[in-house]
Amino acid sequence: MKTLAIIPAYNEEESIVATVEELKAVAAAVDYVVVNDGSRDATLARCREKGYNVLNLPVNVGLTAGFQAGMKYALEHGYDYAAQFDADGQHRPEYLEALVAEAERSGADIVIGSRFVTEKKPVSARMTGSALISGIVKATTGKKINDPTSGMRLYNRAMIERYAYESDFGPEPDTVAYLVRQGAKVSEVQVSMREREAGESYLSFSKSISYMARTCLSILFLQWFR
Repeated sequence: MKTLAIIPAYNEEESIVATVEELKAVAAAVDYVVVNDGSRDATLARCREKGYNVLNLPVNVGLTAGFQAGMKYALEHGYDYAAQFDADGQHRPEYLEALVAEAERSGADIVIGSRFVTEKKPVSARMTGSALISGIVKATTGKKINDPTSGMRLYNRAMIERYAYESDFGPEPDTVAYLVRQGAKVSEVQVSMREREAGESYLSFSKSISYMARTCLSILFLQWFR
């Protein structure tokens, strides 16, 4: 099955080379495309120096639009699966094969690389927010998702088409919850992730709180009006 790793990158000059090189070495059967989201640093230059497959967006359009561009690329090039894959080194490419295998075995439309299938969530403010989102998803969809905020997700061809054409489909838990209510089948595979290798996350503590609040509000109320 043809699988594409979509790597959204915004100002990831310090980590993009290591991320792509590890992906190529560990998961050679998986193709990739770096979606350079109007980076202001040398991310694009690093990719071009290495000859990477890169989709360059001339201005910063944000994660949702950048990921959608990657999904359109996957659709146009006939991929069976597309995976979200972070540019910052947190995601480990050795798990991509397991995600595809689970999709094939279970017929899942979305397979989430979950940190908490067999492992317990640590006690922290962020994990408390994750547990709250899990509870809201379960209450509104009937589906328990252990790691709703995981950014490592695999989508099948049907989901690639949805994401390519629906302008408000972001790679976020509220869209996953919406798709579950629409009949999409979701499965999870236990993975482990690393800490960010370089740069800074776009989610500071205050932004993390705001993100959790917006996500919960969207799942509880806004998604019903889509």
